Amino acid sequence: MTALSPLEKVHKKGLFGNHYKKNEKEIIEISEVNNLSLIHLTQYRRSKNNLKNLKIEGLEIPTENSCVTSNSQTRVLWNAPNAWLILSDKKNINNDLKKNFDITDFAITDISHSRAIIQIKGLKTQEVLKKGSPINFDEFKTNKCIGTIFNGISVVINSTSNNPNTFIILTLRSFGESLYHHITDASLEFGYIGV
Repeated sequence: MTALSPLEKVHKKGLFGNHYKKNEKEIIEISEVNNLSLIHLTQYRRSKNNLKNLKIEGLEIPTENSCVTSNSQTRVLWNAPNAWLILSDKKNINNDLKKNFDITDFAITDISHSRAIIQIKGLKTQEVLKKGSPINFDEFKTNKCIGTIFNGISVVINSTSNNPNTFIILTLRSFGESLYHHITDASLEFGYIGV
């Protein structure tokens, strides 16, 4: 059986909105992120493990609010005190975590199929996000993440690059289509390409 992506029925490829006579760099790029493992890691309150001694794919575990550590395959997002979201395109990341994090100290939950993930890239992405979220995106730096709302939908937004501005937005799978419509509608003013 083949898994259906959360946005399979709504994500369209091509140019949309106000793109006429615009430079390629001015047009926003919107895509669905597929084939990622998404793991929720939680440290139990009774755990005595020092997080400084533990790494995920060579990455330190962020202990500060809204921080992210990353390499070319894996991103570790601070989600709450003693809780992290791990996004990775490494095939066996779940098994690696189970080997390195003792189940008496950590809960490891694979939530890969429960989320829709949208990537938005371009010079005007912050303006698009400002239309639906109360966050001050002018001060939102690379490798930061935040749980917030976008037009009433609970999301996690992660800034992955500032050249060009690139964000990944995660939401529950059941809200994926609504979020996609809100993002594309907010992007029409600037012109966008679905890839």
